[in-house]
Amino acid sequence: MINPFTGQSIESARRAMAAQLRSARIDEAELDARILLGAALGLDLTGLITQAARLLTEAEASRLAQQAERRIAGEPVARILGVREFWGLPFRLSEATLVPRPDTETVVERALEMFREQQRSHPPVIADIGTGSGAILLALLHEIPDAFGVGTDLSLMALDTAKANAVALGLADRAAFVACSYAAALEGPFDLIVSNPPYIPSGEIPKLSIEVREHDPHLALDGGNDGYDAYRAVIPQAAERLVPGGALIVEAGQGQASDIESLMTAAALTVDRPPKADLAGIPRAVSARKMTP
Repeated sequence: MINPFTGQSIESARRAMAAQLRSARIDEAELDARILLGAALGLDLTGLITQAARLLTEAEASRLAQQAERRIAGEPVARILGVREFWGLPFRLSEATLVPRPDTETVVERALEMFREQQRSHPPVIADIGTGSGAILLALLHEIPDAFGVGTDLSLMALDTAKANAVALGLADRAAFVACSYAAALEGPFDLIVSNPPYIPSGEIPKLSIEVREHDPHLALDGGNDGYDAYRAVIPQAAERLVPGGALIVEAGQGQASDIESLMTAAALTVDRPPKADLAGIPRAVSARKMTP
């Protein structure tokens, strides 16, 4: 099969790849082409511009063709590159971890907001239930220099990924990772508990985009028949493990916020503010406090 990028300049290869992606109805084809081209060549945006007229080597053309084929088949750019930025930090991915998404940054924002309202006489302790790549936990540790955090996950591969990210970000001395179901192996108490649990109803998973249903781990997606199985486990466990005044913040799927608040209230937590919406206006970060007796 003839490689369409052989003998092309960097700029002509970028245009050709963008055209391929547009033909395959890939959203953000121009951006994806630029990112994948830069990765294949080891160049940033400035390098792509200043070297636009340079011809690709055979090895570069081969790498670019492989990346284009994977993207056209529906593999997300972050999966192809093996890394995704979250909260301004780079996170390595594995097949056992979700790709961190901008929507989840609302959980970090709400957690920081509630953390700053707390009064403490001790270094804060954070738990991230179902940590995956460690994105939420490590973003919080990055923002709270005296905090210690623990992340849990059922997947040993996900925990290995999270540990590697903690090392790469210089946070390994303040982070620990435990294999267990939700918070079952944790004792606490914790000042903050955060979670992006699986919340897609089982029957909806086949309807998700190919980027999600074929490339994100189903263990991190499947929330049971109604999408609330994980919340029913996480919320009572969190309520038992929070300090008085401590906060629980969870990510919610579209249309789930009100029911999650009801589960929090049933666990004797106090919902003291509306959910925090993402950039699309969807209530995304649902929170509650364990009030002082």
